[in-house]
Amino acid sequence: MNNRLKSLVVVLLLLVLYTPSAFSNDTARTGPEALGMSTERLNRIDVVLTKAVKQQQIKGAVALVARNGKVAYQKAFGEMDEGKPMRNDTIFRICSMTKPITAVAVMMLWEQGLFTLDDPIANYIPEFKEVKVLVMDKNEKKGFRLEPAKTPITIRQLLSHTSGLTYGFLAWPVIGQCYLENDVSDGFRVTNGTIGDGVKRLAKCPLVFQPGEGFEYGLNFDVLGRFVEVVSGMPFDTFLQKNVFGPLKMKDTSFYVPAEKVGRLAALYEPSPKGGLDKVDKRATRGFMTETPSFIYDSLYGYEGPKTYFSGGAGLHSTAADYMRFAQMLANGGTLEGARLLSPSTINLMVQNEIGDFVIGFAGKGVKYGLGLGIYADPVAYGSSVSKGSYSWMGIYNTHFFVDPVRHLTAVNLTQLFPNMTAPDLIKKLEVLAEQAVVK
Repeated sequence: MNNRLKSLVVVLLLLVLYTPSAFSNDTARTGPEALGMSTERLNRIDVVLTKAVKQQQIKGAVALVARNGKVAYQKAFGEMDEGKPMRNDTIFRICSMTKPITAVAVMMLWEQGLFTLDDPIANYIPEFKEVKVLVMDKNEKKGFRLEPAKTPITIRQLLSHTSGLTYGFLAWPVIGQCYLENDVSDGFRVTNGTIGDGVKRLAKCPLVFQPGEGFEYGLNFDVLGRFVEVVSGMPFDTFLQKNVFGPLKMKDTSFYVPAEKVGRLAALYEPSPKGGLDKVDKRATRGFMTETPSFIYDSLYGYEGPKTYFSGGAGLHSTAADYMRFAQMLANGGTLEGARLLSPSTINLMVQNEIGDFVIGFAGKGVKYGLGLGIYADPVAYGSSVSKGSYSWMGIYNTHFFVDPVRHLTAVNLTQLFPNMTAPDLIKKLEVLAEQAVVK
């Protein structure tokens, strides 16, 4: 090869390496204005989050906004831990933001024709063949009775939280006690064994209502994580790495934070009885939350323990940039940078109202639920400027994302705070701040 040809090869390689991808940060080159967004208006996010940190509403946060697949805004605020500035690549416990990822895994297998959405889960996890339903009855000596389920729990019901499963910390005392006695993990704490073991224990406890007759936020996605294992023939973490995280280049998303990345893991904070915030750790007094079940805090040690329990409902850790790649895949109709996970028709199916007139009490008016995603069915009732049909979800430690398909807008905002007594409206404010920055 002559020198001229060698030089040409080097130039071509450099172009391949440095050409911006379909999902890249173009703000340094073109500015948000090239994306139809206002820099001045995006900087309002700075004002709100800086104030929230200064007033000890939150300790720190990372906010990321993209439009048309290009990053328009990404900044870190405050601290990720005592004396450690927040970074754009800080790792967060995303808790229930794991659920949309699990839903995508399920729908990838559904697209392969391996099951139908109305298949009984008992076809794949036999322990659910004879589930019981708890009925409160003052005429009974114990104050309740157990009835057989009238119909089997289906995959669709698990994906839409209409199966009758619940969380131990939300459950009626009878069910909560059953969860305790059977060591049913809520997915937050260090848990021995596997998700398969946990789901078998869960099946011993009654449902809060007959399958399909209500909405109850619960352990549905932990069951679905085990379902993915059964249908795919591989551990849940392996399936996600091979089919979701790898193709989407989500390099910092995992159930357990590797030792070399623990220094990037954000600390969890809670309101202090004295005002401000306290770091939650193994020595924490836990402030206002002395009565809170320990599961809320035990997830702090998501890099310790046996590392064999892969909670499909609450177990993942991620970064804002990684989760944005996942959200952008959804926004793009199931594909990102040449990696197609789902078809556009499947994404459309996932964002239809699956719960009818049932109410999601904690989500606010106008919010419904599809297959693993919350839907802004009535933004006016919700009090938001997002477009009708936008979708989102959040995590219990105040992590959140949303996609507005009409305005081609995607946003992720992450902090680590529980409960959100000090910043109860922050998620809704950040939705407004992202939307109002769209000017074209």
